[in-house]
Amino acid sequence: MTTRPIPSSGERIPVIGLGTWQTFDVGPEPSAQAPLEGVMREFVALGGSLIDSSPMYGRSETVAGELIAKLGIREQLFVATKVWTRGKAAGIAQMEDSAAKLSAKPNAKLNAKLGPKPNTKLNTNAIDLMQVHNLLDMETQLHTLTDWKRQGRVRYVGVTHYTPSAYDAVAKAIEAHTLDFLQINYSVGEREAEQRLLPMARERGIAVIVNRPFAGGGLIRRLSAVPLPTWAGEMDCNSWAQLLLKFVVSHPAVTCAIPATANIDHLRDNMTAGGGRMPDENMRARLLATAAAI
Repeated sequence: MTTRPIPSSGERIPVIGLGTWQTFDVGPEPSAQAPLEGVMREFVALGGSLIDSSPMYGRSETVAGELIAKLGIREQLFVATKVWTRGKAAGIAQMEDSAAKLSAKPNAKLNAKLGPKPNTKLNTNAIDLMQVHNLLDMETQLHTLTDWKRQGRVRYVGVTHYTPSAYDAVAKAIEAHTLDFLQINYSVGEREAEQRLLPMARERGIAVIVNRPFAGGGLIRRLSAVPLPTWAGEMDCNSWAQLLLKFVVSHPAVTCAIPATANIDHLRDNMTAGGGRMPDENMRARLLATAAAI
């Protein structure tokens, strides 16, 4: 798995991570969580690290935290989540709640399921990266997060968005604040971030997490209806998903992409994109031209 450095620290993380939007929002039933347990186990086994969630993703934080605890994999993960509320007190309460859910500390009910030797390790600094989700009440939440980072309660701080209509506000946030991470949408089908935000992040030493690397799934559904180009093998790709992910993570400003899945075969396919030959500018242009013609 290829890794990239976080510019503000030099710490390296794998280029393919795991999103949890919709996919991890399931009930507590073992039948609902069993596929996700397999996905999490395989994600780590294949060299994955960054898992991203949010309090706006329903039960995703809770489910992710319970599986992390059950599998005992907290030390292998880079856990990222978000704050998505207004007001200082509400922001602190929400972030503390997220930290509790993702702390890898099994609760009593989970202990009973785990048997006589549950994972009892408590990581009190559960959150590696806390991001202000969609810039909501950004000034207030970043003020708190600056203090939390100084205190060691979070390791990195960032902001997120996923719509081009907000890009001017995102650019202003990058200019006005010291950020470790920017999370933004970028794909073969959504390239607006190339124009301003990705160059800004690279120039200012901000790591970039890419959400929507498949443009919400519509892009890959359209491309999967046609045969894979014969030249895909020149980038060690055997699926459209791998081609699309390699396009994203080969951009020099991008640190990690976070496709979301609850399907272990899709996970394996995605993770394969993190290794092998990456496209150069000519191959990126060929992929864009091919996708535009379909």
